[in-house]
Formats: sequence, structure tokens, C-alpha cells
Amino acid sequence: MNSDLTFSNKMKSFQLANESSPLSLTPRFIFPQSKRPNLSEVQSLDSIPIIDLSYCHDNNPLSLEVVHKISKACEEFGFFQIVNHGVPEQVCQKMMKAITKLFELPSEERESLYSTDHTRSVRLVNYYLKVEGGENIQCWSECFSHPWYPIDDIVSLLPEKIGTQYREAFTEYAEEIGSLVRRLLGLISIGLGLEEDCLLKKLGEQPRQRAQANFYPPCPDPELTMGLTEHTDLNALTVLLQSEVSGLQVNKDGKWISVPFIPNALVINLADQIQVLSNGRYKSVFHRAVTNNLNQRLSMAMFLGPNPNMIIGPIQELINEEHPPKYKYYRFSQFLEEIFNQKGTRIMLKEAFELQHDNK
Repeated sequence: MNSDLTFSNKMKSFQLANESSPLSLTPRFIFPQSKRPNLSEVQSLDSIPIIDLSYCHDNNPLSLEVVHKISKACEEFGFFQIVNHGVPEQVCQKMMKAITKLFELPSEERESLYSTDHTRSVRLVNYYLKVEGGENIQCWSECFSHPWYPIDDIVSLLPEKIGTQYREAFTEYAEEIGSLVRRLLGLISIGLGLEEDCLLKKLGEQPRQRAQANFYPPCPDPELTMGLTEHTDLNALTVLLQSEVSGLQVNKDGKWISVPFIPNALVINLADQIQVLSNGRYKSVFHRAVTNNLNQRLSMAMFLGPNPNMIIGPIQELINEEHPPKYKYYRFSQFLEEIFNQKGTRIMLKEAFELQHDNK
């Protein structure tokens, strides 16, 4: 059965918890048995690494111990959490409050923000699972997607109905995350044995930067549906701010592990383009979001990717006789086109752009 995560072609979503009618798990949200989360099998004792960035601020940007921990996390998990990252706690709290207000807008106002046109820069979307031979199954979530740079331009593009609170909070938050991702890319580059600015240069000037605020209402039966089904991120790096309700899960060696909420932490995950640039040494792994039957969950994902005109492929310094190139070279716009062309039947990055070597 071929299926994958894509945008919903339904323009209306469920009612929010603070509106008059209760949430109902209708058949359009119930996933096929093989795609359900099987929450009892999720590993909760072990999770992704937690890395303290105290020693990597501007006055002391490089710590070999931190570089080693990040490199190991990138190789083994493709995910890690960071604490003491330098983004002020009040800026993060302000952002989460603004997201809460956004999804408390009346349903008719939210509906006017909906679009299935992926070329529209600011829109509210639903994702769904496309099932061959059956109807689309909608995910138990709503997502508000928009660019996050240049900040002044983006703020002017955001609809007035979302309010000044979101604009002000996002302006502060985006500036902080912009500085953070540059530091992270430097540490990740050094971990690969490259110059500190290598990965940043590979993304090019005016990289693709998008933000996505996610809302997962309380769900009557979390075992029957998904907030977001399993996927990898198509860009280069993702920074996730999540609320106190856990729901993010990462696939490690074929098993799902839960990512707990840690106060004042940010979740970092590598996306497809860093897997290609690192010639497969660093991993872009499957992850998903499950639901909660008591509490809503909110998150803000900040996606950083290459400029669409940049040529992406294994970095030359990482290629040798022992490590031949694993991926083709392509323009990032080609990668995006491939993803949208495969809407509903998306194959994995490695299958679309992986080189086939003769193993004889």
C-alpha cells in the first residue's frame, strides 16, 4: 500500500477545544491499522541526546567536547536537544503564547487562511495520509506555514487577523533562531572535519527559511490517528520549540522513541540536504507526532534549507576511495520539484537521488 504525508484537499478542519461542539474522531481521521502509532511499543526509557551549549556562546564559540557530542548525535540519531542555547526563555514563552492565540481564532477566520497551493507563501494547512485505493485520512493537526526571512518583509505579509502579538513575538524569536542556526551549522561543519562556515556557504545567500506553527488538539483516542505521520524534513536543519505536552517521536534502528519535553530546551533535527552534503555520514531520520487525549500540544518548527538555485551534493572533502559519493548532484529547486511531483506517493530521498554503485 503506497501512502505518504501531504496537504489536505479539504478546506475545513475540526472544531477547536474552546468552541461549542466537542472534538469527534470521525472516520476521516482514523488511520489504517498498519499506520497507527502503536503507542504501547514506543520506547520511553531512552531518548535523543541532550547537549549543553553553555561553552559555545559568542565569547567561547568552540568546545571540542560539544562538537564531539553533536557529531555523535548527528551520526546515531539525526536528532538532539540543546539547553543553555542562548535564546532567552521569555522570547520562547512569548512565541508559544502567540501560537496559542493564533489557534484560538474562530474557525471561520482560520478557514480563510487555508490553501492547498504550495506556492502561496502564507497559509494554514492540514496534512493527510494518502491511501491507495481508499479515501485520504486527515491528520489530527493544523499547521500555519510562512517564511521567516527577511523578517521585516514577512511581518508585513502576515494577515492582520492573526494579530500584533504573533508578529511581535515572531520578530524577536526569528532573530534569535537566525543567530542560533548559524552557530549550529558551524559546530556541525567542524564535526565533519570541515571549515566552520562550510555548511552555511553550501546553503548559499538567501537560503530557504520557513516557519510552521503546529497545533494538535486533545484527541479522544490517540491510538487511532496521528498528529503528523512519519516523514523526514526536506530542508537542511530544523529547530523545534515544543510545549509541555510531549508528542514528538523519532525512529531509531526501526523503533520509535519518545522525545520528552525539557524546560527551556530546543529540539534540533537534521534534514535531507545535510544527509546528502555529508555523503550519508549524518542522518535525516523518520519522525512523527502523536496525539494526547487530555491536553493540546503546540510547537514551532523553524526550517532552514538551501537557496533553491544552489547545487547540492556530497561535499568534495568528504569523498575518497573509501567513501565514494552516495548521491547525485542536483539543484535544490529540482529536489523541491521532485517532492511536489510525488505528492501522496513520495519516495525516500536516497531512492530518488542515490547513486547506484557496482558492488562486484
